[in-house]
Amino acid sequence: MDFHLEFTPKQFTTKINHQDELLLIGSCFTENIGAKLKQLKFSVLENPNGILFNPISITKSISSYIANKQYTETDLFYANECWNSWEHHSRFSHPDKEQCLELINQSQNTANSFLKTAEWVLITVGSAFVYELENTEVVANCHKIPTDKFVKRLLSIDEVYTALKSTVHKLIDNNPGVKIIFTISPVRHLRDGFVENNRSKSTLIQAVHRLVDSNEKVFYFPAYELVIDDLRDYRFYAEDMVHPNYAATNYVWEKFIATCIDESSQQLMKEINVINAARNHKPFNPTSKQHEKFLKANLEKVEQLSKQNSYINFDDEKKYFSPNA
Repeated sequence: MDFHLEFTPKQFTTKINHQDELLLIGSCFTENIGAKLKQLKFSVLENPNGILFNPISITKSISSYIANKQYTETDLFYANECWNSWEHHSRFSHPDKEQCLELINQSQNTANSFLKTAEWVLITVGSAFVYELENTEVVANCHKIPTDKFVKRLLSIDEVYTALKSTVHKLIDNNPGVKIIFTISPVRHLRDGFVENNRSKSTLIQAVHRLVDSNEKVFYFPAYELVIDDLRDYRFYAEDMVHPNYAATNYVWEKFIATCIDESSQQLMKEINVINAARNHKPFNPTSKQHEKFLKANLEKVEQLSKQNSYINFDDEKKYFSPNA
C-alpha cells in the first residue's frame, strides 16, 4: 500500500543559473535555503533587515532598499538597554546608537547596490497577522515590548495583494531584468492559534497566487504545500512541532533544485558538493602520505573548477587543500 502521495512542483519556465545573483527576504525558512545556496557558491544576499514575517514589513523593507533610505536617530527607539528599529530584526539592536545606525545603513547600502543587478528576488511570507503601534504603523519586530502596546490584526487578501503588487512593480522598474519567486513559509505560527494560523496562511496563498497569475515575471515555489501536504507528518517537524526539521528542509531543498535551477548549474552544484564533503572530512592521520595525496587530488579539482568558473571565489578551498597550509 502507498502511504505517501508525492507532490512534484511544476517546472519553472525560466530557471536560476549559478551565475545569477539572488536576494532572499522573509521568514526564517528563507535563511535555511539561503545557507544552502551560499554553501554551493551562489551569489546570495539574504534578509538585509533580518528575519521578517509579514508582507507589509517585507514590502516596506524592499522599498527602502530601492530608495537607499538612510536611517537616522529619529527612526530608532530605546528599550531593554538597546537602541532598536521597528523595521529591523533585533540582530541590528545595539547599546550604542551610532553603532546601531551604522549596522542598519551599511546593510541598506549593500541591498541597494545588490538589487540593481540581481536576477532573482525570492520572497517568503510567513504570516498575514501584523502588529501595529498606536499610530497604525506595522512593526517588523516587537523587540520584547509588552503586547498591550500593539494592536494585532489579520490583513485582508486585498491588503496583501496590493502591497505585494506594488513591490513587484517597484522591483521591475528598478531592475527590468529581475524575476520574483514567492513562497509561503511552512513554519506554523501556532501562537496565533490553529484556526488563526490557517486563516493567515490561506490569506497569503490567495494573494500570492492572484499576483503570480497576472505577471509572467512572478513565480511560485510551493514550499508550504510540500511540507503540509506532501510530507504531512509530525516526524518532519522539530521538537517544537512548529518548524520543519532537517529532513523536511532537505526534502524541500531537493525539490527547489529540480524545479527552479537549470541543469548545467545542478551539475556544477554536485561538483562543489564533492569539494565541500572533502573539506568536512576528518583525517585519521593528518601527517600521512595518504592524506597528502588526498589534499593534492582535491586541490587539483578545485583549481580545475576555478578555471572553468572564474566568477566563483575558491580561495578558501585552495588554502585548505594546499599542502603548506
